[in-house]
Parts: sequence; C-alpha cells; structure tokens
Amino acid sequence: MTAAALTAAALGERATGWEFAWLDGRAGGPSWSYPGLARALLRRADSLLDLDTGSGELLAELAPLPAHTVAVESWARNTPVARDRLSPFGVSVRTELPGGEDEFDVVLSRHGRLPAADIFRLLRPGGRLLSQQVGSDDLAGLNSALGAPPAHLRPWNADLAVASLEAAGLEVTDVREERPTVAFRDVGAAVRQLRDLPWQIRDFTTQRYAEALDRLDTFIRLHGELTVAAHRFLVQAVRS
Repeated sequence: MTAAALTAAALGERATGWEFAWLDGRAGGPSWSYPGLARALLRRADSLLDLDTGSGELLAELAPLPAHTVAVESWARNTPVARDRLSPFGVSVRTELPGGEDEFDVVLSRHGRLPAADIFRLLRPGGRLLSQQVGSDDLAGLNSALGAPPAHLRPWNADLAVASLEAAGLEVTDVREERPTVAFRDVGAAVRQLRDLPWQIRDFTTQRYAEALDRLDTFIRLHGELTVAAHRFLVQAVRS
C-alpha cells in the first residue's frame, strides 16, 4: 500500500475506548506483569479504587473484584464505555476522585494520574498502591523522526514519582524502570498511534506533518521498521 493509503486506513479505523490490538506484535512490554501484581493485591482486598480506568478493559480482566470497587475516568470518550463494561461487575464509575478518607485497601493506577496526597488520603492504614506509569521519554524517537517537539516539557520518571509519594507520607516498597521497544512497521501504525494518543504530538495532523510522514514511510520501506523506546516504570507503596 502507498503511504497515502496506509494513512487513510489508519484514520478510518475508529475505536471505542482504549483498543490497541493493532499494536500486537509491534510493542514489547516491561519485564513485570502489572495484572499479575494487581491480582495478588486484590486477593486480600475488600475495597479498590482504580484511577483513570480508561474504558475498563484491564479492570474487567482482574475480576472477581472487591465488593466495594470504584473506578475514576474523566475523559468523555472513555467514561460511557467504562460504565457499560464495568456495570456487570458492580463497579461505580465516577468522573472525579472520591471525597472521603481511609476508604480503600488498594489503589491502582495504570498509565493514569498519581496524585500522591489524594492516594494517601483515600488509602486505609495498611492500604497499598500499585502504579505503572508512562515516563516522559516515552516514544521520544517517534517525535524525533517526525521533527516534532517533545511530548513532555517536564521530566517524569521513577525517581520523581518516589519523591512525590514519600513526601505525601507513603512508604515506597518497590520501584522498577524500563524502556521496552516499539516497532512501527508501516507509516499507518505511526498515524494511528498519534491519532489515538494526541498528547504525543499535540499539533499533529496528517496535513501538517505530510512531508515528515513521507520521509518516515521511505525510512520504513528501506529499513523494515522504525524502532523506538517506550518508557515505563512501576511503583508500589503502602500507607503505614
């Protein structure tokens, strides 16, 4: 297919919520299993808060869930999808953080916010946080290949997350940070990535970046793929 045809196909595929099956086989993952770590915590939990649940795919996969489970999702595209998916599990999907204190045994945040003071407030004493975060270096090579500005103006990494959590009063028990690879094997995959994750290149349109996409298409056809590094880190903490 031509670059124009690949781009048109990527733009024409509409997804509901977070659906990235099109990246299967193209993206490596970190060495840890976030779902496995989450399931281990939930076996001993009576209450759960899932921050920025997306469209609820991962939380549904973790079922059976604690009797008191709340998911937060404020992005309008995802919220109704999350409610439809999670209502059979008895999950309350809200658009704002709960306002109480000492409410949850476990707080999860996968690629979502990490509001340290609120997490401390909402965890019960002895409650645990598990978070997998996207670092500020994520896919920086894609931005560079397209001549785009960096996705993040401020750094975000494991050291900064740990400092924030400890300042809020949490005890950090586990920290890991890795940079798995992502391979873009056609220009359409890059376009789809940038369309579905608009914060990666905030001014991205196929018209504005037409020449850069043509250059990327030529590079991929010559070399087989564009390989860039993702940026992931995992933090676990406890409220003592």
